[in-house]
Amino acid sequence: MFFDQLPRIFIYKENGQEIRLDDPDRNLSPEEVCDQYSALYAILTTAKIVGPEYKNDHAEYQFVTTLGTKG
Repeated sequence: MFFDQLPRIFIYKENGQEIRLDDPDRNLSPEEVCDQYSALYAILTTAKIVGPEYKNDHAEYQFVTTLGTKG
């Protein structure tokens, strides 16, 4: 399928800014990518994965955290 061949981009928001994370390995699941990046960004250990959302030339996944949000 064509969508499986699109590059993946992973995004999470920190202090209101989007941080774009490159795909470290196409063979990893989005959960495994999140686990790998949690070594650099500890907040990702509790992140929920949303996506993919297909945009122009890539598949975009969001790492959504609820820590520090009110409501």
